[in-house]
Amino acid sequence: MRFPKLRMGLFMVAASVLGYWLLLAAGDRLGPDPGKVLVDWLGQGALTLLLLTLSMTPLRLLTGWPIWIICRRQLGLWSAFYAFLHLLAFLTFILGWNFERLAKELLERPYIFVGFVALTGLVPLVVTSNRTSMRYLGRRWVRLHRLVYVILVLALLHMLWVVRSDLGRWLIYAVPGVVLLAVRFPVMVRLLSLNARAGKPK
Repeated sequence: MRFPKLRMGLFMVAASVLGYWLLLAAGDRLGPDPGKVLVDWLGQGALTLLLLTLSMTPLRLLTGWPIWIICRRQLGLWSAFYAFLHLLAFLTFILGWNFERLAKELLERPYIFVGFVALTGLVPLVVTSNRTSMRYLGRRWVRLHRLVYVILVLALLHMLWVVRSDLGRWLIYAVPGVVLLAVRFPVMVRLLSLNARAGKPK
């Protein structure tokens, strides 16, 4: 395993944040509606980790350092884990595992449907995030994992609907998201690569 200390550090940070939130919830320190707070935090945590995941490739192109790619898979898996916990918390604290109400909410509240679609899209990415799947799928693996850009757009749309009265809060996530999508255009990829090569000592 390459860079084991880095991997362990990422694991400890992501797990510690989650553990701290759960500790606050268990100690009744999240206000009058701790369930809703936990749902919100988990969703924002998942989106933050997704943005960090998508920033790894541009950072690698910009610096020429492969260490960023080492972080990418682990950050992506943590993003998915937080997202699934977000759904679990929503089902538990908001819906009380009432599936009839869930069906109604999916039909009547578009932001829930959009969030559910985004979460569903994460499943094939998690399942195929290993080297075996990369070898088996070949170029199809790259095409499949481009689905993450659609997931980011859906996640931002989901959040916009949820916090529509607090646009500034949404922009904290939307602006980096737009930048990370923009740098995927071929011309931007070439510029980042040229900058990395120009910065290397001769």
